[in-house]
Amino acid sequence: MSQKEIDVNKVDKEFMSTFARGLQVIRSFGTDTPSMTLSAVAEKNQLSRAAARRFLLTLQKLGYVSLEDKKFRLTAKVLELGYSYLASLDFSDTITPFMEEVTYQLGESCSALVLDGLDIVYVARIPRRGLIPLNLQIGARLPAYATSGGRVLMSALANQELEDLLHKTHFEKLTAYTKGPDELRQELEQIRANGYAIVDQELELGMRALAVPVLDRRGQARFALNSSSHVSSVSLDRIVDEYVPIMQNAARKIADVLP
Repeated sequence: MSQKEIDVNKVDKEFMSTFARGLQVIRSFGTDTPSMTLSAVAEKNQLSRAAARRFLLTLQKLGYVSLEDKKFRLTAKVLELGYSYLASLDFSDTITPFMEEVTYQLGESCSALVLDGLDIVYVARIPRRGLIPLNLQIGARLPAYATSGGRVLMSALANQELEDLLHKTHFEKLTAYTKGPDELRQELEQIRANGYAIVDQELELGMRALAVPVLDRRGQARFALNSSSHVSSVSLDRIVDEYVPIMQNAARKIADVLP
């Protein structure tokens, strides 16, 4: 949550800005800043040193951050915050076996991901050897507009919700093939009709990705299944003819067991 979002929500009497700032402090730790001094935390979150100190000491007492050599860092206990969400999807016992079957059939990794704001977030992953060099561990985020999973989930949004998302999206030309907003709108219509999305070297050169939606009992997209391949290992025709049916079959099986 950005500083602007917090300021806007101050007018909402039901909104707890202090709690929101605490979550903002947790989210400020990342790949670029795995550990920070008190001053760095205060600066990054636009807080006074006194306020940052209170947040950090509270998080430390709760076990979510540790302090060493005057630097704070997150602890493994933070994973508990996300585990409740993963448990609600029941990946370990119910969904993972279907993903493992996809990996076996395709010889490729299979991932499950959800749409979170302008990004997709990986919530489960069955890897294979020789992975394409992207950092796609659970919790990894990628821009929705340039990913097959993001496009599948975007295509499932109501028109106004989709337009709001596209308006907020910063369209960066990640490769020479990355589509802009006008091209993307046309493609999303096609994805709705086809029931799958293929992204061909738009996120990273050499990578092709396929995604299909997993629908709940109301017919709404709960999350997406994704598989990525190198362009040298599979053609677009083969993805459509062989990979799509396998992925869609897995999605139907998962949909049948979703609560």
